[in-house]
Amino acid sequence: MSRVEGESGAVARDVADATPVDPGTSTLADGPRTREGRAAERVPDRARAARQAQMRTHNLSVALAQIVDAPAPPSRAQISAATGLARGTVTGLVDMLIEGGLVRELDPVVVARAGRPAVPLVPAPGRVAGVGMEVNVDYLGLRAVDLAGGVLVERVEHLDLRGSDPDTVLDRLASLAAPVLAGLATDGVRVAGTALALPGLVDRITGPLRYAPNLGWRDVDVVARLAAHPVLADLPPRVANEANLAARAEAHARRGAVAPSFLYVSGEVGVGGALVLDGEIFLGRHGWSGEIGHVVVDGGPDGTRPVSLEQRAGQDAIARAAGLAPGAPFADVVAALAAGDARARAAVRGAARWLGLAVATVANVVDVSEVVLGGTFALVYDEVEDVVAGALADRVIFANWSSPTVSRSAAGGYPAMTGGALAVLRTVVADPTPWLTPTAGS
Repeated sequence: MSRVEGESGAVARDVADATPVDPGTSTLADGPRTREGRAAERVPDRARAARQAQMRTHNLSVALAQIVDAPAPPSRAQISAATGLARGTVTGLVDMLIEGGLVRELDPVVVARAGRPAVPLVPAPGRVAGVGMEVNVDYLGLRAVDLAGGVLVERVEHLDLRGSDPDTVLDRLASLAAPVLAGLATDGVRVAGTALALPGLVDRITGPLRYAPNLGWRDVDVVARLAAHPVLADLPPRVANEANLAARAEAHARRGAVAPSFLYVSGEVGVGGALVLDGEIFLGRHGWSGEIGHVVVDGGPDGTRPVSLEQRAGQDAIARAAGLAPGAPFADVVAALAAGDARARAAVRGAARWLGLAVATVANVVDVSEVVLGGTFALVYDEVEDVVAGALADRVIFANWSSPTVSRSAAGGYPAMTGGALAVLRTVVADPTPWLTPTAGS
């Protein structure tokens, strides 16, 4: 639960447990207490009823967020304590979510103190899903995730998309999505929406993909092109940078009593990054923050040809330094490491030194306490962790008091797809009402 949800939850309790009256507005109670006047007071005030309905929607969102975001299944009493909502209010809200098919109860748990056993609450699996899609340099795919965090279906195709034609690739993605969406509908799963992760600059204000250098795409209206396909016409994707969506999945995996804050680094053919503060992605003015791969780490042989982190620590750079063929899959690097290949180890640790230099620079600017290594860096984490941690200890000005730690990503494979699905599911949490089954609204 975010601080905003907690504060608004306390306000919601005060309003939900008392009849709201607009200050300064005359009511029938201000006039003579005639029999007709008392009868008129029992006529519902349409404006007041609207406010109560809005408050119910807000409180449903607060309660559902507590259940979806909890690292362990909470009880009604725990939700009440966390939000400040009255116990009776929470009970009513939770009952609506259960009847509406968004939440289910687990077996009661006997507690040490006297009283009735606590009933843990969890998101209902397989009822509502978000679909996260991704186009990256060497694969495209999609993953459907339900409110409980379960992966319902996944499809991934590995292929070389450098310098590809956007129309051809997006047509292929729509073709991949069609049977998945049809299958979910057949299984009775309602799809809340889709999201698409792309390895480039996505303008969060105006929408288009501005530039994906490794794909060779520039100024592509991805949403319009995908929405032209009948399968996605009613589910046009929201589009975001792949590192930002991967970081969203990472934040969800690390959720707990304290919202996580960290710098996420996504190692692919390119090198992406995202800053997470109190569980939320810092996007920047246009959504373009986190492009750590384009940080200059070397001036070149004569100091006049700047070299970026991506050129030193991207997949291609590591493979080349390891003596592998250009464009070789990173799995070949991992296999060479496992076989004890000295050249592969030197290539990976050399890339880690450049990575350490870049993340130390970012840490000095934004004051992060943890660096999370994802993507290819997670695959070779045991070889790079000490190098990156050493760079942070040596180069971060506040390291003597609080040196940033280094950890491996916990979000699993294809985290940007998961993050895209989670981004869609946040819309369900923000307003659960449209997703309740008809029995809940009756």
